[in-house]
Amino acid sequence: MAGSLQFIGNATTLIRYNGFTLLTDPNFLHRGQLAYLGWGLASRRRTDPALRIEDLPPLDAVVLSHMHGDHWDRVARKGIDRDMLIVTTPAASRTLHRQGFGQAVGLMTWAEYRLHGPGGSVRITALPAKHAPGSADALLPPVMGTMLEFCGPDERVELRLHISGDTVLDRRLDAIPRRFPDIDVALVHLGGTKLLGTLMVTMDGEQGAAWADMINPRTVVPIHYDDYTVFSSPLDDFLRHMEQAGLADRVVCLSRGETCELASHRLVRR
Repeated sequence: MAGSLQFIGNATTLIRYNGFTLLTDPNFLHRGQLAYLGWGLASRRRTDPALRIEDLPPLDAVVLSHMHGDHWDRVARKGIDRDMLIVTTPAASRTLHRQGFGQAVGLMTWAEYRLHGPGGSVRITALPAKHAPGSADALLPPVMGTMLEFCGPDERVELRLHISGDTVLDRRLDAIPRRFPDIDVALVHLGGTKLLGTLMVTMDGEQGAAWADMINPRTVVPIHYDDYTVFSSPLDDFLRHMEQAGLADRVVCLSRGETCELASHRLVRR
C-alpha cells in the first residue's frame, strides 16, 4: 500500500503517501466546545474528533486552508510542535508566526512549496478559493484550496489530491481544472455554512455537485458538513445532487476515524 487517507472530523484529515504524513486543517475541539469564527461569532461542535492530537503520528507538515477556529483551534495551537512546517495563506502565516510557529510558510495563489524525501517528493500548490460571495468575502480570513502532487523518485506524479478549502462557487475556480486536468482524489468542504443565519460561506450540496462536475476528479470525498451548528446542508443533500448530476459513482464517504487506501492514481476503500 502506497498510502492512506483518514478522516478525523470536520476538515481534518491525515494523508500518508510515499513516506510523507500530512495533516489538514487541525481541529481537535470536542463535542460541546465553541469554535471562534471572528467578529464575535462562534459555533458549537456537535461531534468528537476521531483522534486526540496526542495520538497523531509524526508529521512532515500541516496544510492549513485558513485561520478560522474550526480549522485551527486552541487545541492545535497548544499541541502542535512550534517547529512544525505549516503551509497556508500569507495572512494565516503571519498570525502563526506571532503565535510562535516560525516555520509557517504563506503561499500566494498558484505558488508552490516542495517537500523531498527518500521515496520522492510532494508539491503543495495554493489554489484559488473564495470564502463568501461578493464583497462579503473581505470580512472573512483569506482562504486557499490546495493541490498535493506526490511524485516518485523519477519526479513523475503518482497521485494528485485536491483539497477545496472553505469556498463557494466562483469563476476563479475554473482555472483549477485547466491547470490540473487530471485529478485523482478531491476532498470537498461542504456544509452550506451560514453566518448570522443567512450568509452562506461554504458550498451546500447543490454547489458541491456543480464543483465536482467542474473540477472533474476521479474520486470525491465529502468532508466538513455536520460537525458544527453553523452547517445547514447535510451530507444527504450533496449525495442527492451528485446522483442527479450522474456523478454518484465517484463519491467515497468516510465515517470519522475511517481510513481508505491511497494507491497510485486512485483511492480504494479498505
